[in-house]
Amino acid sequence: MAQNLRVAIVGAGIGGLTAAVALHRHGIDVKVYEQSQHITEIGAGVSLSPNAIKALRALGLSAPIAEIGFESDHQLVRSWNTGDIVSKVFRKGIYEKEFGAPYLSMHRADLVDVLRRQLPEGVFRLGMQCVGAEADETKGRAYFADGTVEEADILVGADGIRSAVRRSLFGDEKPRFTGSVCWRGLVPLDAFPPGLISTDLTLYMGPRSHVIHFMVRGGKVVNFVAHVETNSWTGESWTQECDRAEVLQTFAGWHPPLLQLLSASERYYKWALYDREPLDRWTKGRVTLLGDSAHAMLPHIGQGACMAIEDGYALAEVVAQLPYNLNEALRQYERLRLPRTRRAVLEARARGKEMHLTSKWAQLRRNIRLAFQHQVAGDKTGLKLAEFYEYDVASASRLSDRVPRV
Repeated sequence: MAQNLRVAIVGAGIGGLTAAVALHRHGIDVKVYEQSQHITEIGAGVSLSPNAIKALRALGLSAPIAEIGFESDHQLVRSWNTGDIVSKVFRKGIYEKEFGAPYLSMHRADLVDVLRRQLPEGVFRLGMQCVGAEADETKGRAYFADGTVEEADILVGADGIRSAVRRSLFGDEKPRFTGSVCWRGLVPLDAFPPGLISTDLTLYMGPRSHVIHFMVRGGKVVNFVAHVETNSWTGESWTQECDRAEVLQTFAGWHPPLLQLLSASERYYKWALYDREPLDRWTKGRVTLLGDSAHAMLPHIGQGACMAIEDGYALAEVVAQLPYNLNEALRQYERLRLPRTRRAVLEARARGKEMHLTSKWAQLRRNIRLAFQHQVAGDKTGLKLAEFYEYDVASASRLSDRVPRV
């Protein structure tokens, strides 16, 4: 019966594509509507913790994800000005043992390409800008800028933090500017003397700011993201180019090897960080949300893309198990995903404040605690994130006999 269902997904980002792949695996007719003319991604890195890797493995993507992913030996936390190591967590092989999967970093475009290649070309409708949606108890409808109206048994809004689908369901609530701006860049590792830039995932924490860098493209390219608290610019686009001088002026006085990294990118992009207050519900009738449309969060615990991947997998699983009662399937999807994603949104906010402490004494106390958590308390993540990494969405999504047939 699932084969007779039609699901329409608005948005071809990581979450929307994961949902499409998972639905297609179940033989469900799925269409993806994307406003761009191409299925692509911006030039940036993404880190996927074990919980996301387990979801991708459950979709049969172990081999292509291993090909594009990089697993660092350690996770380092460093002092912003001296470079002193605050915490050093050995990860390679350990995360597989402790959490059931590794922690991999990769280029976003590579991940999107892996997902896209799992789907036939006929799934995609490109150049389709969604301007609104409508729900009732039997169908969902999407309205597009060119006048097209598409109807499906389920409509999924995966169209980002400024989602038109979300706005249609719950009103025009503006995203919350968090008071931080980011710069990002990519640099080939061979641009530096051997050993100058660590291939480990590295976090520098400074007053009202932090920088993280990690490897992509199989360990050949360094991706960096530099955050600072400021309200001098509030643009949200990930493709806004800026000058090198902005970055170097902002982080003057930081650890010299880090400054060499920050000065070496050919292009620099900046964006302002926004999130949203967690919703109490994502669904009306046959229309629901996933990813940033549902729970846009700060990047400080590395769970934005991971939660979107889990959302996509969970949605497909409950729909495939309850094709005879799609309204109940969407309620089950909410029950599975709302509490977990709410915790992620709030934890990311709290972690940002912890990383940006200004008092030297507060920084010292934080650094001692981080070292204690790993070396004495046995925290394998180094940042008390085990509750996120342990989760297996494939197991959690199995409804068994909990839902009666109707």
